[in-house]
Order: sequence, then C-alpha cells, then structure tokens
Amino acid sequence: MSVAFREARREDVPTVVALLKDDVLGAGREDEEVQTYHSAFEAMRAEGNNLLIVGEKDGQIVATYQITFISGLSLRASRRANIESVRVAETLRGERIGAALIADAEARARAAGCALMQLTMNAVRHDARRFYEQQGFLPSHVGFKRVLK
Repeated sequence: MSVAFREARREDVPTVVALLKDDVLGAGREDEEVQTYHSAFEAMRAEGNNLLIVGEKDGQIVATYQITFISGLSLRASRRANIESVRVAETLRGERIGAALIADAEARARAAGCALMQLTMNAVRHDARRFYEQQGFLPSHVGFKRVLK
C-alpha cells in the first residue's frame, strides 16, 4: 500500500478531525466547530516545531499524526520527537499504513536531530499498544495527565 506523507494544509483540517473522531475516545471528545480546529492549526504552524502530518492514498487523506520537536537538557541535551494523535482510517487498518506512518515520523525526527521518539496513548487502546510495541516502542514510563479546564 503506497501512502505519501506530507505536512497538512488548512483545508485538510476537517478531514483530520474526522479521523480523530473515528474511534470510541475521539467520538466523545472532538466536536463539529471547525473554526476552533483551524485556530489550533494556525497556532501549531506558528510554533514551527509542531507539525500536523497527513498520509494520502489515491488523493484521499487516510492517516494523520502530530509530531513536535522538543529541545531539552536531559539525556545529554538530546532533542526528542513527541508523536500524538496517530490515526489510520478504520477501513484501512491492518494494511501496514501505521508502520509507514511510524517510519515517516522516525525519518522526520532523525532529520530534526532527535535522539529519541516518544508517545503516549490511552491505556484502553490495547490494539494500539500492541502496534506500538511491534514498531519498537518500549513501555518504559508511566504517564500522568491533569486536566486544566
């Protein structure tokens, strides 16, 4: 399956939001107000190290992820790439698009001088955990989140 990955454009935002909504967790936390997402997309672009990536197959967006490059002092001042909002269209799961997505993220992370790729996922996503472990990610840390709204 040939998927081409590229940086998202403003007009891609509604399709990306639809991918985010296309699961049990996303259905309950994303909404229909596209302007909110457009504003967030513009803020991401202005930050420079925060990219929204889409994967296209036959002219259709079928996958997405967000990658943020973070400079820090730990790990001998290593730069790291944080990956979030990883989604593949439900009808295409199991066709190695996810593996291609992770390979694309790794290539971007290496090009940005990162020594580490990291991600978090909701603990109820058992299939996702298996997938990430198959891609070489290690469940090395326990994550915590605190809602601020």
